[in-house]
Amino acid sequence: MSWMISRWTCAGSSRPEIGMSTKSWVLHGVAVAAALVGAHAYFYYRRSATMFRSRVVGIIPARFASSRFQGKPLIEILGKPMIQRTWERAKLATTLDRVVVATDDEKIAECCRGFGADVIMTAESCRNGAERCSEALQKLDKKYDIVVNIQGDEPLIEPEIIDGIVKALQTTPDAVFSTAVTSLKPEDAFDPNRVKCVVDNRGYAIYFSRGLIPFNKSGKTNPEFPYNLHLGIQSYDSEFLKIYPDLTPTPLQLEEDLEQLKVLENGYKMKVIKVDHDAHGVDTPEDVAKIENFMRERNLS
Repeated sequence: MSWMISRWTCAGSSRPEIGMSTKSWVLHGVAVAAALVGAHAYFYYRRSATMFRSRVVGIIPARFASSRFQGKPLIEILGKPMIQRTWERAKLATTLDRVVVATDDEKIAECCRGFGADVIMTAESCRNGAERCSEALQKLDKKYDIVVNIQGDEPLIEPEIIDGIVKALQTTPDAVFSTAVTSLKPEDAFDPNRVKCVVDNRGYAIYFSRGLIPFNKSGKTNPEFPYNLHLGIQSYDSEFLKIYPDLTPTPLQLEEDLEQLKVLENGYKMKVIKVDHDAHGVDTPEDVAKIENFMRERNLS
């Protein structure tokens, strides 16, 4: 376009009146064209922004067998099964079009149907929650762009956190995975059940570990450093989730027993948001009494 203006300007030097009017006409045309292109781009952007990864399903993977806490999803917390509490919290998220439970156990399925949840039966061979979500996704009767893996052992998960990781994935096209972290409490620094996370300065995950990261040469926590505790909730691009089970298990994933590491080791990007959340995951039977006391203190029913 700049070549056209230059050409017409040169031609105008031999015929001043015609040249000037032609130049004005061309500049006017360029301005109009630019306005039209800009408007088109704006509306295309608006459409893309609203349509990109817009259909979202929340899946709560639940299994009865567990080496640390067998039957954990059905354990009662102040009179309600833990998985029911998680489901009720997830239903409050505004970004989810649907919430389902994915399980391989009939006792869990019967319990969930009893309080009104949709249930998808999955294979016992699923090695982790991501694989169970992947199988459930492919059995659903509708197509979804994002799958949120909602940990069933976070009965006090905040709906705003679910919405936050969904929006993070919707606005980060180069990421296939999003998750959340919160501040790590000093007493949880060396607890292997509390997974830690480090991120880069653009908010992408660098690494997850059951050990304290970063780990300084003193061997002690640094009270001035903002350590991150990983919250179990995570969301995936649905096309990526379909291929996730076929990715070969990776050395770091197997060593730490953390499914997020298979994503990173295969070169995919993971977006991380930081939230203010007092995490109350239930990893052991002892955690049940702790969370019940917490709820009583705050009059949470």
